[in-house]
Amino acid sequence: MLDKIYDPKQIEKEIYELWENSGYFNPDNLPVPGKTTVGEPNKKGKANKTKTYVIYMPLPNVTGSLHMGHALDNTLPDILIRYLRMGGVRTLWLAGTDHAGIATQYVVEKELKKEGRTRFELGREKFIERVWEWKNKYGNIILDQLKKLGISADWSRTRFTMDPSYSQDVQKAFTHYYKKGWLYRGNRTVNWCPRCSTSLSELELEYKNEKTTLFYMKYEPFTLATVRPETKFGDTALAVNPNDERYKSYIGKTLNIESLSTEGSLDKPSLTTINLKIVGDDAVDPAFGTGVVKVTPAHDITDFEIAERHKLPMVQVIDHRGRMNEQAGKYNGMKIAEAREKVIQDLRALGLMAKEEPYEHRVATCYRCGSTIEPLPSKQWFLKMTELAKNSIEAVDKKKIKIHPKRFEKPYFEWLKNIRDWTVSRQIWWGHRLPVYYCVCGKCDHATVATEPPKTKCPKCSCKEYKQDEDVLDTWFSSALWPFAGLSEIDIKNYYPGDLVSNAREILNLWDARMIFSGLEFKGKIPFNDVLIHGTILTKDGKRMSKSKGTGIDPLNYINQYGADATRFAVTWQASGQDIRWDEAAVIAGRKFTNKIWNASRFVLEKIKTVDVTIQDTVKPKTAADKKILEELQNTKKIVGKNIEKFEFSKALHELYDFFWHSFCDQYLEEAKKQLVADNTDSTTQKLLLQTLTESITMLHPFLPFITEAIYQKIPNAENKLLMVKTW
Repeated sequence: MLDKIYDPKQIEKEIYELWENSGYFNPDNLPVPGKTTVGEPNKKGKANKTKTYVIYMPLPNVTGSLHMGHALDNTLPDILIRYLRMGGVRTLWLAGTDHAGIATQYVVEKELKKEGRTRFELGREKFIERVWEWKNKYGNIILDQLKKLGISADWSRTRFTMDPSYSQDVQKAFTHYYKKGWLYRGNRTVNWCPRCSTSLSELELEYKNEKTTLFYMKYEPFTLATVRPETKFGDTALAVNPNDERYKSYIGKTLNIESLSTEGSLDKPSLTTINLKIVGDDAVDPAFGTGVVKVTPAHDITDFEIAERHKLPMVQVIDHRGRMNEQAGKYNGMKIAEAREKVIQDLRALGLMAKEEPYEHRVATCYRCGSTIEPLPSKQWFLKMTELAKNSIEAVDKKKIKIHPKRFEKPYFEWLKNIRDWTVSRQIWWGHRLPVYYCVCGKCDHATVATEPPKTKCPKCSCKEYKQDEDVLDTWFSSALWPFAGLSEIDIKNYYPGDLVSNAREILNLWDARMIFSGLEFKGKIPFNDVLIHGTILTKDGKRMSKSKGTGIDPLNYINQYGADATRFAVTWQASGQDIRWDEAAVIAGRKFTNKIWNASRFVLEKIKTVDVTIQDTVKPKTAADKKILEELQNTKKIVGKNIEKFEFSKALHELYDFFWHSFCDQYLEEAKKQLVADNTDSTTQKLLLQTLTESITMLHPFLPFITEAIYQKIPNAENKLLMVKTW
């Protein structure tokens, strides 16, 4: 018999241990009636394959702890995987964690700072040891938290992106691209984080609106607008739009322009003359400022691309620490903000500042530490994206892969069609070190790319000794291999390609697109059939949640207070596909619903204990109420199943809620009470109560797994020992 009060704290730990001990999270252990184990040889020596379904978990960072985004990210696939598991499908939800290069190094460096030390004092080898110590102590916390949410991933296959076999796949991928001629090393302007001391891809940037000033400087015969006067010492040209009638006659000319000198005393600004070529380029917006822009290739990525097209030189005036360098002359050593103020002051004094006006623009920041990004020239490794992007576009365009909702195809295509070569190297220590080796003699710039250190002489200078490149690979390079690098060789035969990834829209291009071209490139097959993009959970007033700003919500607090099922209910209830303005009222509603389920179940189990009734009994309805509840039950099963298969999880839950609360509890239970009194010699009502309850909790199980499993364990003569594998 069920306890009088439903206490999730008491039940959830016990139930989860029951599931884990069963081994049914592992698809190889699933009891699929009449079907052989995946990969088990048949009489002809070939593998008999049953129907499988594979979901790839969005890899949480080892630095992470559960937040509402994780709750949404994982609850929705868990509903699907549980539904399919109950439908006799061999379901694999591949779980793992990402080494999170920049984030993890940042966390460990903060610990060292408290001790008064730096990674450079430790040295690379000792620092990496320290990071592994941290990972082994804290790296699986988030996986344990996911278990509290009821996530039924196959933890026995949990992988880490720095596991030895995974690392081998990463090195093989790098050498593969290099041999195809798609990897190259070049000095290009990249997005640089002065705090993290590494380059970042454009997808790793976050933007914030900044109110600043637009400065109109005189570059006779022009006046042009900029928000960064301090970079003027790196100007190597002026640019206009080739279709701008105002400036067409200037294109191709080189002008002598009076400008601010970097020589002399800081107290006395002086003039100098510089020579700047005027180029015409479509990247220039005629509506910005005066339609004339200065081209500073070293400190603006668009300017760098203009310089590439017009073969312009590059002059760097800001260093990798975010300070002016020797090319800035007397401004050398100043921080950027300090130099800006001084340059503005000097331009005003010399009459070179035409006007100033308020201006608001978006500023790129590091997605990890929040520092303002500084575009800087840097020698990096780049992956050519033309062919890879083409493959990812074709996979979706030809419907081999479907993106749900369809509206997200547009940003997917736009990014891939306008893609830049991918900067894959990062200037940190924690991660997959580039399998690139250089001669130690210092006389040769030859790079040897191999998965093992070279043992032969350098083909260019005959040097016998090598040093490995100090850089590591972008974390997204390794996570792009997840659908196959996360599997063993046997599992690849049985479970690749998979079926689904589900995540927020911000990693559609960071991760999904890259997994698609990686799967096609290395396995010759798409890695999955469907990409499910869910909304973002926002604060109640529509702002992004942030732990640092105190607006983040820890779902563990809800789990501890209301239970995991109530938390799952709230997440799913509000997940209509749009962004969610989080409302705790949904969690409270979820708690009330679990109480309703518990109390209704107590009533049914109480009424059937005096008669010989089992869930295997067939029932013929006798009354109008009996017929109505059976019809509504069958109709609900069809609607819920269809909605789950269409990834309409919120609609399915709403349908179930209405059926159980209103049709079953409010209507049929009340009629059943009358029928039990009127005819206490017939067990039809008891049988119908038990059937409706059993099928209801079966349908509810993917959504609210803990309470439904706990109730099922109390049903007499249940056909399965566990609801999680009971046939839907």
